[in-house]
Amino acid sequence: MPLTAATPEIVEALSAVLPEGRVGAVPPAYAEDPRGRALGTAIALVRPVSTREVAEVVRFAARNRVGLVPIGGGTGLVRGQIPDGPAPLLLSLERMNSVPAADPVDNVLVAEAGAILAEVQAAAEAVGRLFPLSLASEGSARIGGLLSTNAGGVNVLRYGNARELVLGIEAVLPDGSILDGPKRLRKDNTGYDLRNLLIGAEGTLGVITAASLRLFPRPAEEATALLAVRDPAAALELLGRLRDTMGEAVNAFELIARTSFDFLAEVLPEVPQPFAARPDWAVLVEAGGARGTQVAERLEAALADAFERELIHDALIAQNRQQAADFWGVREHIPEANKRIGAVASHDIALPVAQVPAFIAEAGAALHGIDARFRINCFGHLGDGNLHYNVFPAQAGGRDAHEHQRAAVTDCVHELVHRYHGSFSAEHGVGRLKVAELERYGGAAKLAAMRAIKTALDPHGIMNPGAVLRAE
Repeated sequence: MPLTAATPEIVEALSAVLPEGRVGAVPPAYAEDPRGRALGTAIALVRPVSTREVAEVVRFAARNRVGLVPIGGGTGLVRGQIPDGPAPLLLSLERMNSVPAADPVDNVLVAEAGAILAEVQAAAEAVGRLFPLSLASEGSARIGGLLSTNAGGVNVLRYGNARELVLGIEAVLPDGSILDGPKRLRKDNTGYDLRNLLIGAEGTLGVITAASLRLFPRPAEEATALLAVRDPAAALELLGRLRDTMGEAVNAFELIARTSFDFLAEVLPEVPQPFAARPDWAVLVEAGGARGTQVAERLEAALADAFERELIHDALIAQNRQQAADFWGVREHIPEANKRIGAVASHDIALPVAQVPAFIAEAGAALHGIDARFRINCFGHLGDGNLHYNVFPAQAGGRDAHEHQRAAVTDCVHELVHRYHGSFSAEHGVGRLKVAELERYGGAAKLAAMRAIKTALDPHGIMNPGAVLRAE
């Protein structure tokens, strides 16, 4: 049975079953994706204040066969929060934003889904602990959205994706029933792992309302360096040598192309350029450890060895926290510079780490075969094989002039990623933007299993319809 559009009458009926002020119009900021390429069709925004109210909303949607699209901080880049088709209800948990518990003994923090990542990080710091999930949008991204997309970020190398940082979740299933609570257990083999089924499901199997998150000791010693490397192959060799000598002390290892520095100079000149001469390739390294582990000394020794091996030809080592913040400021401003330039096509890809240098060389040649004017900005988390591989017009042009090439560019990149046994979606999810890509590369068995799970849990197809799996 097809879904029903959320008519004014349906919105009025929902308003009658919820406390006053929970249902309203959709503000413009909630309707457009961050890249300005799509507008949503939702006509009402629902903002509950408790899990029980979320359950009431879900039951209402199921009774009325109305789609329900969850939205977190609105920072997703694959249109998972931008509905199309019959106008659904937009569900925001922004009012459910508390962090009711942070326990340094259990090393667990409990947060509601609407809590902003930066506030969760601060709550962990207040009890002397670290919540290591970190990404450029942490000032606005919310925990529910981050878990629903299994977010990655810069510290995956050491701490893993969001999935590895969760002990338990509370969620509302598509029939309105409430699943568990955010358990704090590290060992719990009581049946199917529904926690990990919902994490990364992008709101298509239920609504995460709260989670218990793993905390870690805060590093007592830290060291940060920005390095000019010979090429991606040298960066990869450097990564291996650092991990051999420093082990798990390496938190992050970010690859940055010359184009990133050029774009910052072009559209964000206020961001300090760290190198006197912009290198073709650079690496941002961060390491941390317990007191007495001599992290800075070990990093400097490893870099001296890298100089001798001609892997790096310039090194800037942060002498204080401000310099370290300035180095990270360069990395964190790259997405904003990209946005201001305007990409022809953007790609969030993952590759076997050993294959990254070969992919970069082959992809660049293939894309310049489509248009020699393209500028390629390749940057990202080399330590876990996740690259943000974005294609831009020439400096004097704009992306609109290349609209006719956009599909060919993405096909070129994704076909090559597939040939290298990689993933077309590393940390941003599938959303609505990449449904066809999942159908193309996902494999029949995987798609059939996903469809069976979706049908079993959400038989009416109300949960984020059209995201991840094409709406039937």
